[in-house]
Amino acid sequence: MKKLFRFALCAFALLAVLTLRAQSEAPNFPLPVRPDTLRILGVGNSFTDDGMMYLPELLEAAGIRNVVLGRLYYPGCSLRQHCEFDAADAPKYTYYKSERNRWTTVSEAATLREAVGDERWDVLVVQQSSAYSGIYTSYHPWLERLIERVRFYCPNAGACVAWQMTWAYGSGSDHGAFPKYDNDPQQMYAAVVHVARRVTEECGIETVIPTGTAIQTLRAGEFNNPPSDFTRDGYHLDFGCGRYTAACTWFQALVAPCLRTDIGGNTFRPDPKGHTPVTDESAAACQQKPACAVSRCGSKSGSPAANDKGDVSYARLPFFVCRRNGSQKRIFAPTNQLRGSDGP
Repeated sequence: MKKLFRFALCAFALLAVLTLRAQSEAPNFPLPVRPDTLRILGVGNSFTDDGMMYLPELLEAAGIRNVVLGRLYYPGCSLRQHCEFDAADAPKYTYYKSERNRWTTVSEAATLREAVGDERWDVLVVQQSSAYSGIYTSYHPWLERLIERVRFYCPNAGACVAWQMTWAYGSGSDHGAFPKYDNDPQQMYAAVVHVARRVTEECGIETVIPTGTAIQTLRAGEFNNPPSDFTRDGYHLDFGCGRYTAACTWFQALVAPCLRTDIGGNTFRPDPKGHTPVTDESAAACQQKPACAVSRCGSKSGSPAANDKGDVSYARLPFFVCRRNGSQKRIFAPTNQLRGSDGP
């Protein structure tokens, strides 16, 4: 009996050591490590498009051709709308796919079930509509339901659920939801970070793509173009540094830890179509900000603190800005109770 107990104890200790080693080797554990093919699906809206659009070109420039990407798009789609579309099995989505580092349209009338069931996705990325991204009450019960449905439909039972933390609107934005945040990009960003911290802990989110942090820190640098702030209309990212930074963030958060690579030095430069140009100098900043944001977002430090009423929505919210030398400065941004609703 004693021998059996010692054997079980040794086996448990060995398992713990191997688990810790796996986590230390994979920065975004439980993402897969060096899979034969990495499969990533984004379930979202135009902000998902902004984040993923340049990923095939970044992969091609890095010599990576074993990544399958999917984008499930419906304009302005909120977590609640995703759940309502799924309940009706409604073919509301346009489904795009990249299998050879080039986007193609699979269907203009896809359902959530069809797209999620199309591949053995390794990573399923979800997000909230930008208007409600900083409104905590708009997430429940919809986020939990959406996660449950995509896990149910995905042929890969071990798929990682990731969260794209979106960005604040530009300072000159006229978006109808901007008054919810007092027309203040910094307040909106602080609210988005605050909600992201809460829901990732509450809803089983396994990794975060901190696009909002990368964009926010880029705005603090020399290449910013206020009041557009790397947007093309006040909220969607421009086709230059905006989308480029977002794609670099997706690359660094998902592709880099899985395939043991890095966004630094990637030679792809997009055609900005009249927006902020991606030069060698600005590209270096666009690549460095995601690397800094991804390394920071894995930390559990700086959790929001409640006020004396116990209401975290009044808390002074921590977020992080990367300096040009790569170090990080912790900043607290006060936010007021945000005006919002429970859905779209």
